Amino acid sequence: MKVRIVNKSAHPLPSYATPQSAGVDLRANLETPVTIGPLERTLVPTGLFIALPAGYEAQVRPRSGLAAKHGITVLNTPGTIDADYRGEIKVILVNLSNEPFEIVPGERIAQMVIARHETAEWEEVESLDSTERGAGGFGSTGR
Repeated sequence: MKVRIVNKSAHPLPSYATPQSAGVDLRANLETPVTIGPLERTLVPTGLFIALPAGYEAQVRPRSGLAAKHGITVLNTPGTIDADYRGEIKVILVNLSNEPFEIVPGERIAQMVIARHETAEWEEVESLDSTERGAGGFGSTGR
C-alpha cells in the first residue's frame, strides 16, 4: 500500500525502525524547543500531510520510552487520522509527570500506525442476544 505524503518539515520522512515495526516515529517540527509543564498539554506540529487510501486510518500513539521515562503521552490516544483529512498531522502531548519536559526540534514525539478499518452498517433491532457477560463492564470479568 502506498500513502501519498507532503513533508514540510526539516526532517526525513517517517520510517520504520525495524523490519517488523508496526509504527513509524513522528518528529516535532519546531524551530525552537517547547517546554511542557507538569499536567500541561500542547499541540506539536509534525510538518507532515498525508492522503490515506479509502478504508484506512492512521493512529497516533505514545512512544513507550517517553511515557515510561518522562510521563509524556498522547492525550487522545490513539488519535485517529481519517482517510479524507488533508491537514497537517499534529500531536496532542501531555506531561503527566511532576517535572517540566522540553521537546526539542526533530525529537521523536509519537508513533503512527496505519490500519485498515471497516465501515459499519447499522441494523436497528428491539433487543440483543444474551451472553454470559451480559451488561457487565469496567472490571466485571475480574482482575
